[in-house]
Amino acid sequence: MAEKIILTGDRPTGKLHVGHYAGSLKRRVELQNSGEYDKIYIMIADAQALTDNADNPAKVRDNIMEVALDYLSVGIDPAKSNIFIQSYVTELTELTFYYQNLVTVSRLQRNPTVKAEIQMRNFEASIPVGFFNYPISQAADITAFRATTVPVGEDQMPMLEQTKEIVHKFNFVYGDTLVDPQILLPENKACLRLPGTDGKAKMSKSLGNCIYLSESEAEVKKKVMSMFTDPDHIRIEDPGKLEGNTVFTYLDAFCTDGHFAEYLPEYANLDELKAHYMRGGLGDVKVKKFLNHVMQEELAPIRARRAEYESRIDDVYEILREGTKKAQAAAAETLAEVKHAMKIDYFETPEFLAEQRAKYAK
Repeated sequence: MAEKIILTGDRPTGKLHVGHYAGSLKRRVELQNSGEYDKIYIMIADAQALTDNADNPAKVRDNIMEVALDYLSVGIDPAKSNIFIQSYVTELTELTFYYQNLVTVSRLQRNPTVKAEIQMRNFEASIPVGFFNYPISQAADITAFRATTVPVGEDQMPMLEQTKEIVHKFNFVYGDTLVDPQILLPENKACLRLPGTDGKAKMSKSLGNCIYLSESEAEVKKKVMSMFTDPDHIRIEDPGKLEGNTVFTYLDAFCTDGHFAEYLPEYANLDELKAHYMRGGLGDVKVKKFLNHVMQEELAPIRARRAEYESRIDDVYEILREGTKKAQAAAAETLAEVKHAMKIDYFETPEFLAEQRAKYAK
């Protein structure tokens, strides 16, 4: 039976936030602990981060350990998951180079995720080639570890589709070599894309609308209490709208019936709270206070684990080094198979010399 393998990761351009947690990190821990997967690779994508931070490598370097600490603090277990640094697995660069020949420029230009990212960064015509090639690089990352499953947010679906196209093209041209990966989306629809605290569609480090996993209790409370709600819900007695109301989106993502029993016992569940808000008579401050309790309960154990790992930085460094060694070994195996399929493994197969001898025999 074929192995079940996960590949996922994040760019180290800043600390990870609750959008990352709701959209992927929490699920990664569940998958890791499910016992269903034979191998799990979690990549700190520093090489990818440099494609639009080439003039600021310190930003990437400064966040390698931040992301590693965030991973460990949410419950990623190095005994079950390999955390590794992308740039040290040079096989990924070579695979990207070969896959580039299987993709057209026009196909990359049509990738919705690439188009959105280019627009967000105001690249226009000044797109770094490395950034433009991101979908190809991601295909190398996924296929190098023979990943069968890639848990990501909904916004990454076009990237996975492009990876699948590259896999199919490679296997058609060179023979059945690469594994066709499947996307795994969050089960909770509210987690597909958690909005920023200001109500903007995306929680983004650059927009300053994030709640970071490493923030203090006081910092989290301040951000929750200033969250965007329904701008027309001015008085308590006014009926309130749920659509576009960030506070309720976060409650959809994080709260349970148990939270109501603990912090807001006059309601049995979120449906009752929503109904009261929509008919009027429920103020935003009360709902925000409840959300703050929910978020603090979720983040408290993460903060505690982070403090523990921060006191053992040498151990975290070793976790990264060992995870990277294992990743290098796995990627080297795939690269060897790819080169064999492409018939460019000249010094690894005796057939090449035999062919040349026969060709040039007098």
